[in-house]
Amino acid sequence: MVTRRLELSEDLHGAQVSDPYRWLEDDSSDEVKAWVSSQNAQTEEFLGAVPERDALRARLTELFEIGTVSLPTVTRLETGEFRYFFTRRSGTEDQPRLFVQDSLRGTERVLFDPNCETGSGPVSLDWYYPSPDGRYLAYGTSLNGSEDSVLRVRDIASGTDLADRIPRTRHASVAWTPDARRFYYTRYPTSAPPGEERYNRRVFLHELGQDPSNDPLIFGELLSATDHPNVSSSPAGRWLVVHVHKSWSESHVYLADVAAQALLFSKITPETGQSYEVTADDAALYVLSNENAARFSLYGVDPEHPERAAWRLILPEHATDVLSSFSVCRGQIYANYLHRAASRLQRFALDGTDLGRLDLPSVGTSDGFSTLSDGEDVFFNFESFAAPPAVYRLPARGGPPALWQSAGSSFDPSPYAVTPHIATSKDGTEIPYQIVHRRDAPLDSGQGPTLLYGYGGFNVSLLPRFSRANLGFIERGGLYVQANLRGGGEFGALWHEAGRLALKQNCFDDFRAVAEDLVRRNVTCPTKLAVHGRSNGGLLVAAAVTQYPELFQAAVCGVPLTDMVRYERFLIAKLWVPEYGSASDPEQFEFLYAYSPYHRVHAGTSYPAVLVTTAESDTRVAPLHARKFAAALAWATASERPILLRTERHAGHGAGTPVSKAIAEWADIHAFLCAELGMR
Repeated sequence: MVTRRLELSEDLHGAQVSDPYRWLEDDSSDEVKAWVSSQNAQTEEFLGAVPERDALRARLTELFEIGTVSLPTVTRLETGEFRYFFTRRSGTEDQPRLFVQDSLRGTERVLFDPNCETGSGPVSLDWYYPSPDGRYLAYGTSLNGSEDSVLRVRDIASGTDLADRIPRTRHASVAWTPDARRFYYTRYPTSAPPGEERYNRRVFLHELGQDPSNDPLIFGELLSATDHPNVSSSPAGRWLVVHVHKSWSESHVYLADVAAQALLFSKITPETGQSYEVTADDAALYVLSNENAARFSLYGVDPEHPERAAWRLILPEHATDVLSSFSVCRGQIYANYLHRAASRLQRFALDGTDLGRLDLPSVGTSDGFSTLSDGEDVFFNFESFAAPPAVYRLPARGGPPALWQSAGSSFDPSPYAVTPHIATSKDGTEIPYQIVHRRDAPLDSGQGPTLLYGYGGFNVSLLPRFSRANLGFIERGGLYVQANLRGGGEFGALWHEAGRLALKQNCFDDFRAVAEDLVRRNVTCPTKLAVHGRSNGGLLVAAAVTQYPELFQAAVCGVPLTDMVRYERFLIAKLWVPEYGSASDPEQFEFLYAYSPYHRVHAGTSYPAVLVTTAESDTRVAPLHARKFAAALAWATASERPILLRTERHAGHGAGTPVSKAIAEWADIHAFLCAELGMR
C-alpha cells in the first residue's frame, strides 16, 4: 500500500524541515485508522507466512509460565505483628495478583486480582500503598495499559473497597497519616486544556469518606508544569517529605513538621542542579545524592536542623561502584551498589563502619531492600539472565538470608552462559556489553544469529534481568547481546550526562561500536545481526537504522520516538526536554534535527528489514512516531527487505500489558527475526 505524502515543509531556525506524513499524527482521523488497519493486515500477512510462528508462540507460552514475584511492603499491625503485601504472577495468569500475609509464616490470601476485574479492556494494578497499621490499602488501577490510574481504597480485613475514588492519579505517591484516616497523595488537575492533562502534578490531602474534589492542595502551587513531586513521611508521621524531580538528573527536597501549628515546607537541599533522594526516619533523614559525587554518597541529617552545613557524611563516594539505593533497619544501613553493571549488596553501621557484604547467588540484579526501620527482617530480591526472580529474607538481628518467595519454577540455568566484552566507541570510550548464550553455541563462527539490545538514556541502568522472551531466542541458538551505553546510569551521573542533550549522539556511536565489535570478534556478521530497543531504546534503533543501516540485517523498533523536532508537543514529552532538548531553542534544534530519525530517512537507501511496534493506549510515547517512521522507511528503501508496522489494540507503553498480548507480540518479533536471520 502506498502511503499518501504531503508536500509540507516549514522553516525552523533557517532550516527547511520536511514533514510529508504529518497527517498520520491525527489519532482520531478515519483515514489514519484505516491506514493502521491496513498496515496491521500487511504485517500479519508477512508474519503469518513464517512457518515457525506457531511453534514460537507455543514455546513462549511455556516460558511465560515462569512467573514473577515482587519485594514485599511491610507494615506493623496494632498487635505488633507484621503484615506483608506483595504481587505474584503464576502460570497462565495475565496479570500479577496482590497478596497479603498476616505474619511471616501465616497463610497468604489474594487481596486484589486484576484478572477478575471487568471493564472496557484489560485492568492492571499500577501501584499500591498500605496504611502503616495495615488496615487499608490505597491502590491504583488503569485500563488497557494506559497507566492513567484511578485511586481506590480497600479495607484489608473485609477485602472490599470503600466509596473513595480519585481519578487522575497516574504514578501516584501516597503517604498515610498514622491514624489511617487520611493520606497525602499526588494527582493531576481534574480539568486541563487539551494536551496539558498530564502536567501540573501536585500534592493533596484526602480524608476517607470525603469528596476528593474538595481535597485541599498541600504542596506545589509554585511548581512549574513539568515538575514532578512525590510525597512520603517518616514512620510515626511527624515529618512529611516532598521530592520534586525537575529532570532525571536534578531533584530537590522539601520538609514539613506535621506536629507544628501550620504545615510549612522548607527546602533542605541546595541549588546545585544535582539529585537528592531522602528517606525519612523518625529521628533522622538519610539523603542519597550525587552532589560532588558522581557515583553517589549518603548523608545523615537531623530533621530539627536540616541545613546543608549540618549534614553528616556516612557513606562517601565509592571509587568504582555506584550507590543506587539503600534501606535502614535497626541501626544498620543496607546498601545496594552497582558493580560493573550488576548488583552488589553491603551492610554498614550508622556511622559508616563496614559490616560486610551479602552474598548473592551469582552475578545478577537486586532492586534493593524492603523493611521497616524497627523491623525484624530485611527483604531483598534477585534475578539474573538465567535465574528467575526470587525474594530472600534476612533476619535483622543476625543470621544468613533464606529464600522467602520465588517465581515458582524449576528452571535449569546450567545450559546458559554469559560472556562479557568491551567495545571502543568513536571517541575512545570503553563500552561494556554481555553476550548471553547457550554454552554449546559457538562465539567465533562469524555466523551466530545475534540480537543486540540497548537503551542509553534517562539514567536507566541495563542490568542482568531474567527475560523469558530472550530465552526463547537463545534456545534456538541465538546470541542475545546487552550493551551498557552512555546516557544510562550504570556508571554514575557522568555516564548519564555523557549521553544526553548535545551529547546524545554518543549513545548511537556506542551502539555502533558494539555492533562493529561483534563482527570484528567474528561472533556474527551483518547479515546475521539484528538490533532491538524500546521507547528511548526505540529511538536508539531508529537512529541506528538511519545512520548505519549496512551494519545489520534487521531491526525491531519498539514504541519509539522518531520525530525529534515535534516530539515535545505530544502526551508527556515536555517532561523529556531536560534529557533531549527542545526544537524551540535554536542551538538544541541543531543537534535534535541532526539525528532525528524521521528526518534522516533518505530515498534510495538500502535499509534493513524493520519491524516497528506501537500500541493504541500508549500514554508515554505517542504512536504517531511509529506511524510516521514506518511510512517514511517504506517509501524510501531501495532494498527488498520488509518494512512492517505492528499496532497493538487495548495496550499501552508496556506496563500492565497482559501476558497473553506480550506472548503474541514476542512471537511476532521472533518470527520476524527467524525469517530475517535465517534461523529456520
